[in-house]
Amino acid sequence: MIDKLGDFKRDYFCGELTENNIGDEVRLLGWADSVRDHGGVIFINLRDKEGIVQIVIDPSKSPEDAYEKAKKVRSEYVLAVRGRVNRRPAGTENPKLKTGNIEVAVDELRILNTCDILPFPVEDKINVNEETRLKYRYLDIRRPEMMRRLILRHEVYQATREYLAGHGFLEVETPMLTKSTPEGARDFLVPSRLENGKFYALPQSPQLFKQILMVAGIERYFQIVKCFRDEDLRKDRQPEFTQIDFELSFVNEEDVIAVSEGLVHHLFKKILGIELNVPFRRMSYDEAINKYGTDKPDLRYGLELKDITYISKNVDFKVFRSVAESGGLVKGINIKGGAKFSRKEIDELTEFAQKFGAKGMAWIKVNEDGSLQSPIIKFFTEEQIQQIKNTMEAENNDLLIFIADAPETTHRVLGFLRKHIAEKMNLIPEGKWEFVWIVDFPLLEWDEEEGRLVALHHPFTSPREEDMDRLDDAINNKELALEFKSRAYDLVLNGEEIAGGSIRIHRPDIQKKIFELIGISDEEAEERFGFLVNALKFGAPPHGGLAFGLDRLVALMAGVDSIREVIAFPKTQKGICPLTGAPDYVREEQLEELGIEVELPEEET
Repeated sequence: MIDKLGDFKRDYFCGELTENNIGDEVRLLGWADSVRDHGGVIFINLRDKEGIVQIVIDPSKSPEDAYEKAKKVRSEYVLAVRGRVNRRPAGTENPKLKTGNIEVAVDELRILNTCDILPFPVEDKINVNEETRLKYRYLDIRRPEMMRRLILRHEVYQATREYLAGHGFLEVETPMLTKSTPEGARDFLVPSRLENGKFYALPQSPQLFKQILMVAGIERYFQIVKCFRDEDLRKDRQPEFTQIDFELSFVNEEDVIAVSEGLVHHLFKKILGIELNVPFRRMSYDEAINKYGTDKPDLRYGLELKDITYISKNVDFKVFRSVAESGGLVKGINIKGGAKFSRKEIDELTEFAQKFGAKGMAWIKVNEDGSLQSPIIKFFTEEQIQQIKNTMEAENNDLLIFIADAPETTHRVLGFLRKHIAEKMNLIPEGKWEFVWIVDFPLLEWDEEEGRLVALHHPFTSPREEDMDRLDDAINNKELALEFKSRAYDLVLNGEEIAGGSIRIHRPDIQKKIFELIGISDEEAEERFGFLVNALKFGAPPHGGLAFGLDRLVALMAGVDSIREVIAFPKTQKGICPLTGAPDYVREEQLEELGIEVELPEEET
């Protein structure tokens, strides 16, 4: 028989009870986390979102009705409890629980609902595949570690609003149904019933609208906003994700960076109790690529890239020499203590490098006695070997690995190898927070597939002021255009980009020149971005901003690898929601209303 809740109200959450409550009569509500019958005395760990407390139903002390009900309770039954808080008998305390020194002797027990057989235990450290967890996400979220992550996310929301509102920002919502302006990732399209044949797009970011808000005179805007990108997924991507987005007028880079650092400092101190050292370190894009092979370097460990291209131009090893002479790069990493690697382990490193585009990987072992071991050393003179050892800062017991290829490939492969080696050799310290601003990005890059210049960030990023007078000269000069630096900045934490932004273009003449540089005609610019370009003509102030990837930031603060672990209802890597079955087919009548015909896959027809 299921009991009614009636006018029963809780006095405390389970995890809020302390020894100060000893002697108090309390009313609690929650789920049966576990049930134990010890010789007739029944112990139930009662759980809610704040924690667990032990309740005791002793047939010699509790009412018979409560005892009979307690005998029926199973895991995840929903209970209402009234009883008195007692100190646990000496020797029965549970130091693993915050409430481990107390228990509640039950005077009244109501079973508010039962529970079917569970697909997995509602407890931490479960060995269950992710799809099952997502299918039964409501059970997964009951687990204390998942509940803590969502509470952490909530705290980030509230602390963000507290900080930004306290610094003069207005929270303004921007539309979810907008115009398709594809630039980079694919848009999610939404068909219009009232305008058959036309589509809305879900926004990839509020970029255009927040700039328009600056033109409108808002001056300081922020929003915790959903964004949508129809792109291939991995552990740090979702088709819908959340940004902390803000924009300011009459500012330069230093102003935006100061606000960003202040927000991060506030979040870490208020939520994690960690006092960060600000200002954060800064590093140019070129330095990051040259030293670490990536524009989001993890600075918690060494393994910096070393350049031996200048040596390679004169060696007899044809792979190195041909790459060096053709404008490529020969660079390597010194793996300290890596001489202990077996040939099998070195071959595995080579295979790993090939996954990211390397044609191969050369290596030299410096043995404990200083002798060298490698299939390539016969192609180098003693002087060249010494030059390589000096450049690589090689010592006995080191393993030197090398990639020789086009600059982009060399850096990409070594960047991934660096991270892989650090993980393999346990070089990444726990509990360390290494922030770094990456600045001085190129404004443009060359896209080989499209055969044109493209914006490295987005086409609304401002070039440096000293480059503006050279934009006309770069229209027919690709090499000059590639020299331009942007006023962009990314914030990286422990090898993950957590935020990015820039000073925007606020002058319509400059915006037009950038469109021309990247091959967007006046007609195309009007079609895709006309509402922004027109707005810039009406007194747009200088402005800039930044967006934090909230999911990634919370995941790092929670100490988890995947952003799916900090999102209540995420999609799988295939973009599927196991809980609801989305995406799914819709009724034919709905399609007819929208004037849409769908060609189903052959096996579905």
